[in-house]
Amino acid sequence: MTENKIGFIGLGNMGGRISKCIVRAGAAVLGFDTNADVIDATGASAAASVASLARESDVVLLSLPDSRVVESVVLGPNGVLENAKSGQVIVDLSTAAPESTRRIHGLLATKGAAYLDAGISGGAAAADSGMLTLMVGGEKEVLDSVQSVLDYFASNTFYVGSSGAGHTTKLLNNFLNAVSLAATAEVMVAGKKAGLDLAVLLDVFNKSSGVNFATLNRFPKIITGDYLKGGLTNTLMMKDVVLYTELASQLGLVSLNASGPLASFGLAKALGYADEISNTVVDAIGDVSGGVRLYKNAEATS
Repeated sequence: MTENKIGFIGLGNMGGRISKCIVRAGAAVLGFDTNADVIDATGASAAASVASLARESDVVLLSLPDSRVVESVVLGPNGVLENAKSGQVIVDLSTAAPESTRRIHGLLATKGAAYLDAGISGGAAAADSGMLTLMVGGEKEVLDSVQSVLDYFASNTFYVGSSGAGHTTKLLNNFLNAVSLAATAEVMVAGKKAGLDLAVLLDVFNKSSGVNFATLNRFPKIITGDYLKGGLTNTLMMKDVVLYTELASQLGLVSLNASGPLASFGLAKALGYADEISNTVVDAIGDVSGGVRLYKNAEATS
């Protein structure tokens, strides 16, 4: 697959990092983003349009905000579907609604093109280092055919089932991430208000039953004032939780635990942290808990 031409649509926060990994590995990328200024920094060559990128690429990677944008890029006028060709593979790295994903998969199949939904996990640091985890839905043989491309930026690839399964798995994973981040933010503010040593508190959690991704990887940095900027924003985290609740409704699932992250990240958005990394949810909770910050010499902003 290394000889195949790679196109990349959506070179923002995560897409830009992934593009850099591909270029750093020695492969050329033809890129398109509505903000043309970001393309050069990713190492990609600029495509004139989505249509020209689709026509010129054998593998098209998408990294877009949500299903609405994915549908506009793929199904809209002069989009990917209109310019798709037989044998082409489109890999959607976005976090999207599985129902929309399955619809796009079917439409692209009428043109002889394949569509993989490949949820990503690992955050900005993993994207920078090419160590992302992928959860992929679609045809297994199609995944096998583009594995060498995915290996440029992912260290773990899981085939999880038919079309839509990748995005379903991503929503389940992101919901757990949202719950653990919101809950850990709350208890860390409580620990601060109780006068506990936060580094010791985290050590306790990480050796006890409260351990989770946030206690292991996020809060050891946050308590020093490093919010690990560059990852998922509060707006995008909220979007993912809402997508999970929609999925739960479609599955007939009673979702008893969605209210916590919905309230937490909704609060963060309301208090002005919408476009800040989701780790700042701890500051939003701190704001309404008396102006609390976890790290020394910090001033609360409300």
